[in-house]
Amino acid sequence: TALGVIRSAWKQGLVKVYAGETRPWLQGARLTVWELAQEGIEATLIADSAAAWLMRTGAIDWLVVGADRIAVNGDTANKIGTYSLAVLAKHHGVKVMVVAPTATIDWNMAEGSQITIEQRHASELLPACYDYPGSLVSAWNPVFDVTPAELISAIVTERGVVLNPLNKGVGALRG
Repeated sequence: TALGVIRSAWKQGLVKVYAGETRPWLQGARLTVWELAQEGIEATLIADSAAAWLMRTGAIDWLVVGADRIAVNGDTANKIGTYSLAVLAKHHGVKVMVVAPTATIDWNMAEGSQITIEQRHASELLPACYDYPGSLVSAWNPVFDVTPAELISAIVTERGVVLNPLNKGVGALRG
């Protein structure tokens, strides 16, 4: 997992960790920073939208993310917001590392456009005052997005690392 990479970097003194809050479920605030604290790793929680400013200031060298599914060409599905972070990273010269077990690779899926994106109920995002039939306010609530391989610098698994997966996909990781 991504935690393993961060743990290793922390032990070598190579890391300052910024963790995004991860809307709409606050997984970064409720889970990521908790896991880091359990490992004795200092972390700074940021609002998701603060990542761009940190990248612009040069405070970020690597964006490290997990994956829920990886296509053979290296396109990667992860929690919503990962794609926008990868676009920001590319713009600011920040490298993107996807860390996931090889079980995450779908060997029957050629590219990320084939990944079905789960849509969650609007009530998970909307304040209660807008969540009623006939409301003028609605919500679009995808749980995942797909980051194209062209934005990914490295995919790290227990079987090895693929650098620049756009050039070769993840075929070298096949068991």
